[in-house]
Amino acid sequence: MALQNIGAGNKDDAFYRYKMPKMITKIEGRGNGIKTNVVNMIDIAKALARPASYTTKYFGCELGAQSKFDEKTGTSHVNGAHDTAKLAGLLENFIKKYVQCYGCGNPETEIVITKTQMIILKCAACGFLSDVDMRDKLTTFIIKNPPEQKKGSKDKKAMRRAEKERLKEGEMADGEQTKLKKEATKKEATKKKGSSASSKDAVSKASTKNKHNASDGDHSPAGSQTDDNEVAATVDTDEDDDIQWQTDTSAEAARQRIQEQLSSVTAGMVMLSTNEEKPKSVKNSSVNELKSKVNGHANGVISKVNSHEKLVGEIKEFLKKGSSVTQLNSSLGSLTSTPQETMDALFEALFDGAGKGFSKEVTKKKNYIAAATQEEGSQPVLLHAIEAFCGKASPEAMKEVALVLKVLYDSDVLEEESIVEWYGKGSTGSNKGLQMWKNVKPFVEWLQSAESESEEE
Repeated sequence: MALQNIGAGNKDDAFYRYKMPKMITKIEGRGNGIKTNVVNMIDIAKALARPASYTTKYFGCELGAQSKFDEKTGTSHVNGAHDTAKLAGLLENFIKKYVQCYGCGNPETEIVITKTQMIILKCAACGFLSDVDMRDKLTTFIIKNPPEQKKGSKDKKAMRRAEKERLKEGEMADGEQTKLKKEATKKEATKKKGSSASSKDAVSKASTKNKHNASDGDHSPAGSQTDDNEVAATVDTDEDDDIQWQTDTSAEAARQRIQEQLSSVTAGMVMLSTNEEKPKSVKNSSVNELKSKVNGHANGVISKVNSHEKLVGEIKEFLKKGSSVTQLNSSLGSLTSTPQETMDALFEALFDGAGKGFSKEVTKKKNYIAAATQEEGSQPVLLHAIEAFCGKASPEAMKEVALVLKVLYDSDVLEEESIVEWYGKGSTGSNKGLQMWKNVKPFVEWLQSAESESEEE
């Protein structure tokens, strides 16, 4: 049987692998009953992976003649006398519309009818979905007579189920193997323990035997020496097998461990209760050291408070002079304090004594805060400053902390991620019940709900 390439554009390609038989026609009958019989329509339809009724119906629609495909006999008839070349040309048009992929031109496609009664060609080579023109007359016939589903899909489902079952069986087998390995290791461990115990018994028996031999005096000194060497060797092996590490529980070791774990101030407060008697001079020296450490710590706290008040005073002086935002920013940069200390002092200088109307004051002076938070990483510093200020502020100001955050958020001074992260860290543990976090919680929930709504949109 003569073969040709599928598709007119591939007729000159000698290595094209998609082929179909050449059309063979035969004119039957005379007069008004004359018909054209496509003899090898079944073979052509198999090569195109389309029902033979589709191609026969397409010929009838294009020629305006009646056409019929008899499934029992496998004959395809079109009323009227038609040339083979004419029918072959119509077949090429059928291939372009209903067989070849619109994307890659590959004839390895499958007809899919959607829920909205649209016909799509699904390409198995590139995965492209080609939309068939529904104005063609053949589309109504295809929708009424849909192609049979391939058995391959059912086979694929069965293969997937079998693969899942095989994976489950493999996991169960792996679990059983791990159990067996664990049991084997346990047995080996028990065997080792039994062997070590037996070796200890052998050592004890050997030692008692040597004692008896030494008392009787029957053996020579050389023989006793060899026996002692053997016992020492067995003892050495047993000691290597059963090494037991112990912790030094003396008072000095305990004090050293405590000093490593605790701070320099609290380590001296820990008193060890021991039965050892110590001289009074040592106790007096430790008490004096503790007093000096406590006094030093208190002096450090006082110096920090004084430095903070000094910073607040300096910033207030800058503000009294009527300096602009840029001048204030440059003056803050000239300070020798840390960014957190500077931000705490700036916030207190701007809003010292604020009560009811705290959020309105922040709205008026937000430019100063925006100028101080231009550097990267300054938003967490600002949030900690707000937290420290709320710890000292009045209850009226505490109530408006969410409004303050909203003002700074709307002014792009604070970002959503920084606020949510700050709230997540601060509202956990013992701080969870503080009033400030209860006031901030509705605003954070509003931020998170707005984010989820934007993602859904």
